[in-house]
Amino acid sequence: MTFSQHFPHHRPRRLRKDEFSRRLVREHTLTSADLIYPVFVLDQDDGSQAVSSMPGVSRLGRGPLFAAAERCVELGVPVLALFPVIDSSLKTPDGREALNPEGLVPRTVRELKKRFPELGVMTDVALDPFTSHGQDGLLDDTGYILNDETVAVLTRQALVQAEAGVDIVAPSDMMDGRIGAIRNAFESQGLIYTRIMAYSAKYASAFYGPFRDAVGSAANLGKSNKKVYQMDPANTDEALREVAMDIAEGADMVMVKPGMPYLDIVRRVKDEFRVPTFAYQVSGEYAMIKAAAQNGWLDHDATMMEALLAFKRAGADGVLTYFALDAAEKLRG
Repeated sequence: MTFSQHFPHHRPRRLRKDEFSRRLVREHTLTSADLIYPVFVLDQDDGSQAVSSMPGVSRLGRGPLFAAAERCVELGVPVLALFPVIDSSLKTPDGREALNPEGLVPRTVRELKKRFPELGVMTDVALDPFTSHGQDGLLDDTGYILNDETVAVLTRQALVQAEAGVDIVAPSDMMDGRIGAIRNAFESQGLIYTRIMAYSAKYASAFYGPFRDAVGSAANLGKSNKKVYQMDPANTDEALREVAMDIAEGADMVMVKPGMPYLDIVRRVKDEFRVPTFAYQVSGEYAMIKAAAQNGWLDHDATMMEALLAFKRAGADGVLTYFALDAAEKLRG
């Protein structure tokens, strides 16, 4: 500060005295337009399956999914993100079901865009929901995840999704070079308006456990991990290099994942690049708040809203969160 701030001439509490004063000088705000709602999709017409490790979250058949999409439109949540729950009989070592133009994801995209053209739809580009081993890529004979061979499959997967009419593809695999390969494929096919939100700084985190339960990859992954391609939680400079590469390769938006334990990364990315920056409040973050609230240790709604506001304060333009509909409802008042 270049000006003197001494008590009693300056009393910061003056601007905290009334609700109107606090609102008047509030530096950051959260709106429903800042939220992306991730949903787990079943290949069935009706019904749902509760995710035991994520209270309040269920895997949705098409009927409940369309109801959730309609709720997004009503509440002003601009984007719904799809995560498929694939029947185990369709999972193979090479994840070939991800390339099926009549598979669960492209069929769901077409239905959503037909019914809710004004709702943005985002899809995950990764192989872990489709592989029998639960990894995000193809394996060599030693079990190591191959990079370039995986990128070739991911590019075909992204094309299938784009041709189905999805608005945003979100490569979450962390293979080197996949953003450039996908962007080049889109350009060559005339898919110039399909946006890419890159999971640019995705860490090998312990906070993903409930998500893997939800999509059914936890059992397949077993005691293996994803440390040879997801980032080391100890690193921050590396995140900036990853983001810089993805932007150069054609990403429209970048993401940091997980969210709250990595708010320092969100801040550094936004300060360094000034591009649309998103954070994913992942399943473990959600589950912790839910569990604490169920035990009476935290106020559910107050904690939910404070956590989401923290992302905006750190520099995020938007947040992927399982709280999206609950938060939008609160914001509507």
